[in-house]
Amino acid sequence: MFRFIITTLAASLIAGSAHAGAWVSSWYSAPQPSWGADFALPTNVPAALEDQTIRETARISAGGSEVRVSFSNRYGKDTLTIGAAQIALHAGGSAIVPGSSRALSFSGQPGITIAPGATATSDPLPFAVPPLQKLSVSTWLPKRAALDSFHWGAQQTAWLLPRDATRDTAMAGAQPMQGRAFLSAIHMRGSAARATVVAFGDSLTDGNGSTPDADRRWPDYLAERLAPHGIAVANAGISGARLLSDRMGVKAVERFRHDVLEQPGVQSVIVLMGINDIGWPGSAFAPEDAPMTAQAMTGAYRQLIAMAHERGIKVIGATIVPYEGSLHGTPFAGHYTPEKDAVRRQVNEWIRNGGAFDAVADLDAVMRDPAHPARMLPRYDSGDHLHPGDEGYRAIAHSLRLQDLE
Repeated sequence: MFRFIITTLAASLIAGSAHAGAWVSSWYSAPQPSWGADFALPTNVPAALEDQTIRETARISAGGSEVRVSFSNRYGKDTLTIGAAQIALHAGGSAIVPGSSRALSFSGQPGITIAPGATATSDPLPFAVPPLQKLSVSTWLPKRAALDSFHWGAQQTAWLLPRDATRDTAMAGAQPMQGRAFLSAIHMRGSAARATVVAFGDSLTDGNGSTPDADRRWPDYLAERLAPHGIAVANAGISGARLLSDRMGVKAVERFRHDVLEQPGVQSVIVLMGINDIGWPGSAFAPEDAPMTAQAMTGAYRQLIAMAHERGIKVIGATIVPYEGSLHGTPFAGHYTPEKDAVRRQVNEWIRNGGAFDAVADLDAVMRDPAHPARMLPRYDSGDHLHPGDEGYRAIAHSLRLQDLE
């Protein structure tokens, strides 16, 4: 039965015809600039790729009958040359389903050169896939491509092989890579896909602490809830992201236009961000930064809300989850202090009762231990007391009210 389903699905890639309708952002990975060896964390990706094929896996949210794929060189210092690119059904590991691969084109050509700071989107391609389908995008980079623009917290293994291996079914001998290169978005169009919800946040949205290669971030669980309604979820989380400062990703106000406002089909955004603004100052992440204030953070939230409202986009504010004991015993101790937690509680009170957001997701109430409210409930904790595990991310997604996202 399974073989019949896969065979039928692969055949539909060729036979499926596109339906009229609007594009939605069915999958997203927010680009971020690379950093040097002076920062506390390594990038975990090669400095550059050259004459190599990278195969990346992405589970879409909303399905459709037509697809297009975006590649980003947003923070690149040099041009990025794509020699060839293919999209296919994922078959596990580095493999794709035989017969499912289709070539992407760019203005009718098999490849494209992308200028520094730019994004390129492929031509629309008939490609009928259901919601929550795992896809593989294989990209050949014939010239040196520095990973000045990349994504750190992928929670998904990519695969590297020399030469143009975009049509290779198994990619035998491919080397794994953690993190993402230049693939940034998969857009779907079809009668079932009708709108996009953007999850805008930091490592809790990026999925740190979840099981790798298993699609267990809270935006993944939310996508499962919204798929029957034809609503896509775009994950614009960046690990280490902050409202007011750069480093692991640029500050929220600067990336909000790209990562939220320009998403096709966007109708609402969930903002879960601020823990790094509070926790980083005085720690190994940002030892020279001054302590954060609730007033500075609420001012940043107001800016994001105003930008979204100018485009008619609904904004759901999420309270910051408890994090007592986070990173204790690591080089990053000092991320939590009682004084920092007082700022978190002030910010949360404003999110709940300030009246600035269109709706509120009280994740602090969902995740905290009733017996010790400054800490995350143990069954939701990944173990570092900062990031939830799979069960915690599921709880976040299932606490969101679907009517708030409409």
